[in-house]
Amino acid sequence: MEPGAIVKKMYDNDAFSQWLGIEVLDVQAGYCKLRMVVKKQMLNGFSLAHGGITYSLADSALAFASNSRGRQAVSVETSINHLEKLKAGDELLAETIELSVKNNIGFYRTEIKSDDKLVAIFNGTVFRTNKTW
Repeated sequence: MEPGAIVKKMYDNDAFSQWLGIEVLDVQAGYCKLRMVVKKQMLNGFSLAHGGITYSLADSALAFASNSRGRQAVSVETSINHLEKLKAGDELLAETIELSVKNNIGFYRTEIKSDDKLVAIFNGTVFRTNKTW
């Protein structure tokens, strides 16, 4: 199954990514680019985007990129660095690249930008199962 078809199948069954309003812009083997807009309901008590919003966007990008090679993959370790504040209406672009892929493990980095400014960096390690798409 080609990368775009895999991600479409995943997205069609991913109620959370749909609820966030994530849009898939580009998918290739080991790569994914997503877009979303911060909504008022995503703000915390400081009227800033909750940290879980960028984390969730990056986690979806990781899932799509790491599964795009045709083997089902699940995250085993992730981390994020929040670099900038975000507010309602900010458009976010998440771009995930594959740093290294081995038989059972893959390493990925996601950069999240708003107005071409880097706002978060997310790193993820996935376990690549033997199940195929």
